[in-house]
Amino acid sequence: MNDIWTLLLDSFWPMVLAGLRGTIPLSLASFAIGLVVALGMALLRLSRNVVLRGFARFYISVIRGTPLLVQLFVIFYGLPAIGVVIDPFPAAVIAFSLNVGGYAAEVIRAAILSVPRGQWEAAHMVGLSPRKTLTRIILPQAARVSVPPLSNTFISLVKDSSLASLILVSELFRQAQNIAAFSYEFMAIYLEAALIYWLFCLVLSAGQGVLERRLDRHVAR
Repeated sequence: MNDIWTLLLDSFWPMVLAGLRGTIPLSLASFAIGLVVALGMALLRLSRNVVLRGFARFYISVIRGTPLLVQLFVIFYGLPAIGVVIDPFPAAVIAFSLNVGGYAAEVIRAAILSVPRGQWEAAHMVGLSPRKTLTRIILPQAARVSVPPLSNTFISLVKDSSLASLILVSELFRQAQNIAAFSYEFMAIYLEAALIYWLFCLVLSAGQGVLERRLDRHVAR
């Protein structure tokens, strides 16, 4: 029993560091790129152009209708079949970014639609172009509405990043697998990894609450 506790104490910081050096950067990079993709898809979904709107609907449907693991394997293992070889970390970023883009697009679209139509009309009356209306009036208001669901998406991404271990990305769960394979204490090590993921998510949830309170300060009551 003492040996297990010693193993857990010795493995705790290596797994935390693997999370800080691998899991968190992977999640941040994927989420940032995914938000750009999501915004583009959301705007295409709101476009009056039937082709652009159809393309966005198709993309979102494919992403939401297929497992993230399959998407990851298609990019890392499938693309080399057509001559496109991508290293593990960039492959994981691409897969996770495209996945976030598909899910977050509908969140952003709903947030934009939640802004009253009168905001568009008022901006038009004072001479703002549609682009300036979108960037200066609509998107800032939509951002406040979308913070809670997008924060949940990011927290889910941190947990889903464990799938990157299957393509040999060096992150928290990959470190846990290595330690468990060496020590044969699979239950103890995997439970410790789960605890570390939970602690990361608690910190992120606390940050979400702070961000929401800051944004609420600018809302008229």
